[in-house]
Amino acid sequence: MSLRYFLPIYFIAYAIAAFFWRSYALWKRTGVNPVAFKRSDSAHDYIGRVFKALFAAIVAVVIIYAFVPNAYQYLIPIHWFERTWIKLIGIVLLIVSLVWTILAQAQMGDSWRIGIDTEHRTTLIQRGVFRLSRNPIFVGMILTLFGLFLVIPNVGTLITLLIGIILIGIQVRLEEEYLIRTHGDKYIEYCRNVRRWV
Repeated sequence: MSLRYFLPIYFIAYAIAAFFWRSYALWKRTGVNPVAFKRSDSAHDYIGRVFKALFAAIVAVVIIYAFVPNAYQYLIPIHWFERTWIKLIGIVLLIVSLVWTILAQAQMGDSWRIGIDTEHRTTLIQRGVFRLSRNPIFVGMILTLFGLFLVIPNVGTLITLLIGIILIGIQVRLEEEYLIRTHGDKYIEYCRNVRRWV
């Protein structure tokens, strides 16, 4: 399958499987909206808006690559990385990250949220992939951004990768502060036993 078809199909599948379907299923089962980002001016909600802008930028890059090839040059391709074996590594990372993210979300069950939900106390998940990483979904997101950069290396995908890493790093620390307040010593002990990333 050509990359021009693979990337749009991949990101549609990612959005449906990792965000829309999981959100709908959780809401239908519990009545809780898992999207915890609001419209306030807090640091948390501001990061949520930047995440949305980052996702829109990724979609724009993929659309330009797939459907407007004459405009792709304006994303400033990094030709040194344009090697078949590098693209293959990127494709593998994209597929692995999608499976990993869906698995981590399934293991979170009713505790899965997008953002910090201060209205509903959730269970601290320590099983499955959460034994390997305290933030497996964020690890999956970083792998997705890195995989996209390797598949279509350009300044646009490099910038989204760097901004994504910074945003995720900030969001993780905000969530850790909340989890310490919520779960106390139990979460502190979990942090001692499991790394933040891998």
